[in-house]
This record gives sequence, structure tokens and C-alpha cells, in this order.
Amino acid sequence: MFNPFKLLDKLIKWYSEKYSRKAKIITAIAFLFFLIGAGLVGYKINDYFENDPNACMFCHVHYDANKAWAKSKHNMVNCHECHHSSKKDRVVQLYRFTVLGQKTVEPRHGKIIVPWALCIKCHWETNEKYPEAHNINRSAYHAKHMFTEQVECSKCHGYKIHEFLPEERFCTMCHQGREVHGTGMEKLPCLNCHTDRTKDLKPGRKKCLFCHGGENIRKELIEDGTIDVKFFQPSPSMVKKATKIKVPADAPMQFHCYECHKPHKKVRPDWGNCLNCHANVPNVGKHELHVKNMGIKCKECHKPHSWRVTNEIAKKVCVKCHEYKEPEKFIGL
Repeated sequence: MFNPFKLLDKLIKWYSEKYSRKAKIITAIAFLFFLIGAGLVGYKINDYFENDPNACMFCHVHYDANKAWAKSKHNMVNCHECHHSSKKDRVVQLYRFTVLGQKTVEPRHGKIIVPWALCIKCHWETNEKYPEAHNINRSAYHAKHMFTEQVECSKCHGYKIHEFLPEERFCTMCHQGREVHGTGMEKLPCLNCHTDRTKDLKPGRKKCLFCHGGENIRKELIEDGTIDVKFFQPSPSMVKKATKIKVPADAPMQFHCYECHKPHKKVRPDWGNCLNCHANVPNVGKHELHVKNMGIKCKECHKPHSWRVTNEIAKKVCVKCHEYKEPEKFIGL
């Protein structure tokens, strides 16, 4: 029966008796260099597969992913910084592609390849390695979706391989039925209206005035640099098309635009709905005569966004139906 230990013992005796001291020294030095060389080669091979993005391009089935990565905002980030897998998994994958001839990557089936804990390492406060990475620690969008709702980053960012900025209408994939209705607004990106400036993410008045107001409002919002204007800023042509309005600083109505305008239902408000909030108005002065009996809509006298009927407005509006009378005497008409 073969005994490996006896063979080893014979080799040792042969080496001790037949080899001179000089030969032993040369052999030991050669073996040492062999170990150092093997170590360096092993290190280089390991470093290549662990840290070099070219290692991912080694496999042809990753061609589309590599091509998208090269054009993405993350093209300076090493593949291995986001994609973590064990050496065993890599060997198995390499075996499947080289030996078994597997031509495609297995379907994800909803599996999160890159967990949020890795994303947040670069996108939370200041990152010295990637200072240009956008910080989300003060983002109301991410506070609601990632922390409160526990939505994984890759569900919105990267749901298409290495396309990290969500598409303009991506939100409707979860928020179904929240399409926009209204002339010129149908295909707007969700973040053209919804903003990171408000706690509930609904459009604040200034966000509506980005398109419907003056240049000073647009400049203020752009300088503020919230995510919505940084990545989803309305085009100059869209801004130009939008109807411009003026909201006086002392206007009596200081609530948000969406209290009257309902973009997901009907952008232009039904002015008959004013009585939903101003239920007692028909009992004041001649409102009952004007509103109920004559069918005059509120906006005919109360001009949208300024609302207050001043002496100047009364001289232009009231005289269309009767002689001029001062607004403050309306109650006594």
C-alpha cells in the first residue's frame, strides 16, 4: 500500500545526503523567490478582481451594464464599492459563464443588489472621497421614502441598470392614478411641481411661481439648490408658455395654490366652489343678489390672486353692470 509519509521521508534523506550546502542555499533562495513571486502574482490577481472595474468587463454578459456605467454619474466609482459578493459566489459565476456557457445574467426577481446602507456611505453629509456626491441628509424626499417608508434606493435610482436619475414620470409607478390634468401640464415631470422645500413634498406657492411668476422667484429657487430644481428644472420654453400671475404681498388669501387648483383632478378651479370655504358670504351685503340670483361668478368681481375689490378695480368692474359705488359701502347697497 502506498504510504506518502515514507516517500516524503526518503526525499528528505536524499536531499540531506546528496545535496551540498551550497546547493541547499541556492535551492532555498530560489524557493524563497518563488514564494515572493507567487505572492505578488496572487496579490495582483486578487487586486484586479477586487478593485479594477475592468474585471467586470472581462465577462461579455456584462457588456450592457458596463456601457451604461461608463456613461453614468458613477463612472468614477469602482464597481466593487457598490457590488459586494463573496469569492465563492464569484467563482461559481465564473464557472457558469466559462464552463457551462451561460449567456445571460440571472433575473433579479426584485432582489436588491445594492442595499441602501452602501449608498448612504457616500450620499450622507460630506464625503471626502467623492465630494461631488449629492447629500440627502436634508432631503424631505428621502426622509419620507427611504427612512419613513423604507423604500430601497435602487427601487428609484437604478431600477434600470446604472441609470441613477429616475425618469421624469417614474413616481407614477408607485403613485398610480396621479397623472396631471390641464392644458400644457399633462406630461410634466413630477418634480417640476413637487418640491423638497416643503415637509409634505407638495408644491409651495413659490414652486408654482417658478413657471407662473417672475425671474426673481426662479433665481431664488435655483440658488436654494433643492433636488427638484437641480435635476428637474422646467425648460425655458415651458416657463415661457406658462400664464404669468401676480400675487400681492397683502393679498387676503395666503394659502397654497393647490387649495384651489387640483392638478391631479382639474387644474382650473370651479369658481362655484368658493362657497365651500366662504359659506356665509351670500348673507353679506348684496352677495346673494349677485351670486345666487344673477349667477355672477366670484371671479368676475374678485380677481384671482389679488381677490380684494379696491376702488380702482370697482371703477372697471362694477360699472359694467351699474353705476360706480365704493366697495366699502357694498354692505349698505
